[in-house]
Amino acid sequence: MGAGEPAALRLFLVAGEHSGDALGAKLMVALKQALGAEDVVFAGVGGEDMAHEGLAPLFPIEDVAVMGPAHIIPALPRIVRRVYQTVSAALTFKPDAVVIIDSPEFTHAIAKRIRKRAPHIPIIDYVSPSVWAWRSGRAKKMRAYVDEILGLLPFEPAAHERLGGPHCTYVGHPLIERLDEIQGADAQALAQRLGIAAGRKVLTVLPGSRRSEVERLLGVFGETIARLKQSGIDFDCIVPVVAHLKDKVAQASASWPGNVHLVMGAADKYAAMRLGTAALAASGTVTLELALAGLPMVVAYKLDGVTAVIVRRLITTDTAILANLVLGSERPFPQFMQNDCRAEKLAPAVAGLMSDTPARRAQLEALARVPGKLLLASGTPSQAAARAVLAVVDTRKRPR
Repeated sequence: MGAGEPAALRLFLVAGEHSGDALGAKLMVALKQALGAEDVVFAGVGGEDMAHEGLAPLFPIEDVAVMGPAHIIPALPRIVRRVYQTVSAALTFKPDAVVIIDSPEFTHAIAKRIRKRAPHIPIIDYVSPSVWAWRSGRAKKMRAYVDEILGLLPFEPAAHERLGGPHCTYVGHPLIERLDEIQGADAQALAQRLGIAAGRKVLTVLPGSRRSEVERLLGVFGETIARLKQSGIDFDCIVPVVAHLKDKVAQASASWPGNVHLVMGAADKYAAMRLGTAALAASGTVTLELALAGLPMVVAYKLDGVTAVIVRRLITTDTAILANLVLGSERPFPQFMQNDCRAEKLAPAVAGLMSDTPARRAQLEALARVPGKLLLASGTPSQAAARAVLAVVDTRKRPR
């Protein structure tokens, strides 16, 4: 580095689970492309993806990547130790900025403590908590320890402004970077491999990727499929599954009527979405994947009794479907939550999408608008996130 040139940018990154690790790694790539690999130095917490891009993680991400009260409570002493270890490492590193990535229960505890001990360090939150859906008071509280939010959803900047939260920049959802993969998935090759005849109706069933949600939904999804068959609708089911739940899904779906095909991997999941006539899906990011694939959907979800009571008191939105929220005031995609998540309600809703009905046509028209709502004016979400980070840091003011 020559005289008069700015010192290398020092960024402390904190990801608390594997999805955040994937986001962090792409951000690191984009920053190295923007500045040059030698002009940015990383430290912090991450997983294999971030390690591949040059981060030396303080500890294995599995130490803190736990979900649900049943798992968090016994791990709490270890997580608390990791929080204080991370804060100490960040202060020692003397970063130009700290970027916390999702996992608010872990990363926000770190951000608060860094802000208290080193208020001059900018703190950027990559992935907004769902303040627009529940516990909206969190937005205003974040102003005390977050300087900038990088939002994945286009409505989040306005939501934070309305709720008194930190400034938020829409940088795009990572699924945008997979749009070609989703829309270009080879549905016909999958149909041929599974022995599904051309023109046959297909119901793509997506019960989730977490054991608890899959356990709560498999039964009601099976009952829904049975009712559809009893009503005279003839179709095959394709169920994309994750590896650690394949046996559970296989066991439960063995009693479903008709042909049921289990597939694994992103390529087959997207091909199943492109091949499907309609989808029956758990609520979550998968609704955005379905929207980008252009597949009409019915969405369902069940929480355990205690969690449901808590969430019901704190929720502030009339829909949990991300594809609905992206479209604004429209609600074209039906949701069946908790007591409404019953086969006698799900089956008629799915049946209405399995042929050329007004409900199906309305969904197809809405689905066509979703990609345009998500797309950025230029570049990828990772590049937009990198630009936002650099704008906060303002490289012209870093020491020379």
